[in-house]
Amino acid sequence: MIRAVVADDQRSVRRAFTAFLHDTDDIRVVGESVDGPTAVSLAREHHADVVLMDVRMPGGDGITATERLAGPRVARPIPVVVITTFDLDEYLFGALEAGAVGFLLKDAPPPEIVAAVRAAASGDALVSPRVTRRVLTEFARRRPRRPDSTRGPELTPREHDVLAAIRRGLSNAEIAAELFIETGTVKTHVSNVIRKLGVRDRVQAIVWAFENDHLFASERKTS
Repeated sequence: MIRAVVADDQRSVRRAFTAFLHDTDDIRVVGESVDGPTAVSLAREHHADVVLMDVRMPGGDGITATERLAGPRVARPIPVVVITTFDLDEYLFGALEAGAVGFLLKDAPPPEIVAAVRAAASGDALVSPRVTRRVLTEFARRRPRRPDSTRGPELTPREHDVLAAIRRGLSNAEIAAELFIETGTVKTHVSNVIRKLGVRDRVQAIVWAFENDHLFASERKTS
């Protein structure tokens, strides 16, 4: 059973998320919070597997809470999926730096939010396709380019295909279906890509791909 915490200052939003997460057979909401600090406490107290985190909460923002739960200095991180009303929000960039494994819009259909919770719990990530390019392109533009960014890593052709699919916001299952390979094989390729890129996680791999957009010129020409 996946244990989830929902953090949002709007009661109606919390209750809506809790309702359709409880409609599943494998997810239970073990805590609801109106601010970031309480979300951190509840997540740790109930050993949550995933936290759905709003970014703007007057009692304590979701970015600081995300860093406390999933930042690079956390020994045992708890996956955080950021939810927001805005599809291009300044706070989202901070959330990505803080360690969020994905983000969605609040008006995302229930199946998409359920999929994001399941993906985060399994070590995967789901970034809403509606906002992937806009948000991550801007995020990559703001970050300083690395000195070696003109060269690509030593990826195999299949690993490059997987990275290109990750960059488009596809889940492991979607990548497996598109490339006609097993989901387990996709997970292996994703792990290899993350290791070769020298990044922290899947979302950071997406950011790297947008920072190095020139490496995917052929995909754009053929699409």
